Amino acid sequence: MAVSKKTSRSPQAATETRMESDTFGPIEVAADRYWGAHTERSRRNFKIGEERMPQPLVRALAMVKRAAAETNLELGLIDERLARAIVTAADEIIDGKHDAHFPLLVWQTGSGTQSNMNLNEVIANRASELLGVALGGKRAIHPNDHVNLGQSSNDTFPTAMHIAAALELAYRLNPALARLRQALRDKAEAFQDILKIGRTHLQDATPLTLGQEFGGYAAQIAHGMERLKQALHGLYQLPKAAPRSAPGSTPAPNLPSCSPKRSPRRPSSPSSPRRTSSRRSRATTPMCLRTAR
Repeated sequence: MAVSKKTSRSPQAATETRMESDTFGPIEVAADRYWGAHTERSRRNFKIGEERMPQPLVRALAMVKRAAAETNLELGLIDERLARAIVTAADEIIDGKHDAHFPLLVWQTGSGTQSNMNLNEVIANRASELLGVALGGKRAIHPNDHVNLGQSSNDTFPTAMHIAAALELAYRLNPALARLRQALRDKAEAFQDILKIGRTHLQDATPLTLGQEFGGYAAQIAHGMERLKQALHGLYQLPKAAPRSAPGSTPAPNLPSCSPKRSPRRPSSPSSPRRTSSRRSRATTPMCLRTAR
């Protein structure tokens, strides 16, 4: 069923609050924020430093939630109407429309539980809003029972770390290094006739051209790019559906052996063997959820 989109919220200075609750009881949350009780408790209890969770990691977690919703729909574990709302809300996060709704710092529990719940709560509230439920009303979509179905922060968070690192390497670091390598190669050619004295500590050494020196810099960058390409292959193996021991997790019976078959809305990396033709296209293979053997 198609999900009707409503105007997204942009947090302003909070003047009103709403009540959210969890196993510890009720807690006040700013009325214009999509997060819930778990996120609010973390926000209050972990006031350490100012380093917020990086946005690439937040968006990677949204990709995991999106793929999980589509997989749970395929397995018949969630209603299509709910799954489509979750996917739409996750897409909005991936597009950067709700960055201000992820206030948590990197200083939290080791498994990233609070950030995982931050995603679950924001998606649940936004998806419920897409289904016509006002923020603060009785949610149509539950953060754990629907958004986190078949998942645990023990595997979703390291999976998101791999995805975020791979995307940052492929789409930001590698292109920047390629431009730097080419600039150094251009200088190597431009300086090929400039002779200079080499140096060994404080003594003169064998002469060389300035072009040779810059050619060495370019080669160093090229070697580094090759090592990054090798690192990407390790990042492509995601620890999703890894063993977990957390009580209260919501594993789906068949999920460990069934990887999400829709890739995140992002083109394949330049080093990936498969490519997608557009930003909205879907890969025909699992979302790179290849558990290391």
